[in-house]
Amino acid sequence: MSLIYIDGEYVPAENAAVSVFDHGFLYGDGVFEGIRAYGGRVFRLEDHVRRLFDSAQAIMLCIPLSQEEMALAIRDTLRKNNLRDAYVRPIVTRGYGDLGLDPLKCRKPTVIIVAVEWGAMYGSLYEVGLTAISVSVRRNAPDALPPNIKSLNYLNNILAKIEANVKGGNEAIILDSQGRISEGSGDNIFVIKNKKVYTPHTLNNLKGITREAVFELAEKNGIEVIETDLGLFDLYTGDEVFVTGTAAEVAPVTKIDGRIIGSGKPGPITKELMVAFRELAMSSGTPI
Repeated sequence: MSLIYIDGEYVPAENAAVSVFDHGFLYGDGVFEGIRAYGGRVFRLEDHVRRLFDSAQAIMLCIPLSQEEMALAIRDTLRKNNLRDAYVRPIVTRGYGDLGLDPLKCRKPTVIIVAVEWGAMYGSLYEVGLTAISVSVRRNAPDALPPNIKSLNYLNNILAKIEANVKGGNEAIILDSQGRISEGSGDNIFVIKNKKVYTPHTLNNLKGITREAVFELAEKNGIEVIETDLGLFDLYTGDEVFVTGTAAEVAPVTKIDGRIIGSGKPGPITKELMVAFRELAMSSGTPI
């Protein structure tokens, strides 16, 4: 029986609930993280917790735990569920309020931690590559809703995923209002050209923790990574394309908008980074 952490208590999953007056439920007013554990270690736990608190700071949400206490609660949740390889979702909502928008009416944030078994997100597609679709949905502008706030309001991403599903894609490619590449519905995007790796700046997309790990692995393996503006032309004409994310890990993209990317198979640099990331994830992290 799975146990869910809610405000310091562990509740059986079938009984875990929040009030219908919780502003996380009513308005998506809250923040969350996605974290992985591999072989009894939590990958980049401190980085994820720090990003959770940064998101909360950006929306003036005071988390009623310290970062150290949050990290411990995450590990405790894994232990209580006897999980060594898992996906963890810490969530902090604005809490119980009234039907108005005013967050001042919410007296105390709600803290939830969910931990479940979760294998490779894209299954066999890591061997053959994803089919991606550029969608008409645009990434929220940074001056409207900064993409680096990992908020419970994920409708922008969901609309992009819906469109990709309808058009037969495994993943969406979202552009910003200027036509620049932003990100996928749940991952960062990279393109390889002439043995160099390019990826967008993070003003219009999430500062991914797997993204940062790939930067480090590329540097270690002598592969140059360049942050720059990218358009669809750059993806269509790339030698390789891949995406990164906590759930996705490192996943190749071999077809975009009907165009075959490179050889039509996961390319050598992508495969090198996939192996390197897996080795890193399995050999590092905070012990549960």
